[in-house]
Amino acid sequence: MTDDLKGRISYSPVVQEDLDDLVALRIAAMRESLERINHFDPERARLRLTRSFDPLNTQWINLDGARVGFYVFKPGEDGFDLDHLYVHPNFQGNGIGAVVLRHLIAIADEAGLGIRLGALRESDANRFYQRYGFEQVGEGEWDIYYVRPAGNAS
Repeated sequence: MTDDLKGRISYSPVVQEDLDDLVALRIAAMRESLERINHFDPERARLRLTRSFDPLNTQWINLDGARVGFYVFKPGEDGFDLDHLYVHPNFQGNGIGAVVLRHLIAIADEAGLGIRLGALRESDANRFYQRYGFEQVGEGEWDIYYVRPAGNAS
């Protein structure tokens, strides 16, 4: 990650009318990992996002003003839930996810709270989150669950 990239990334609010664009981005970002475990179903991917859609806690990730991803980061009494963090495949591998995750970690650390999340089994996201201090705390049929304690050095 370069400081130059950090300066090129911004965040903007999501509105209800963005839902279809968010679903399309989620499907594009998840497709390869879901196909790897023979679990790709566009309708299921749509339902998972639409059932929990919360524009107030969702932000677009912009690179040079263009939407390249989004995240859902929900505050709670005992920590934050990172429900979604997606970067479009055309922009993955360039450090955007790292810049965004460091931004969210800074928010959590400033509040003195940890972060909880789940990552799809067989997804490259598992290694990504572990690099930033997330510790595995459980497993489900399709996901691995992680927590990053407040103030955990990354």
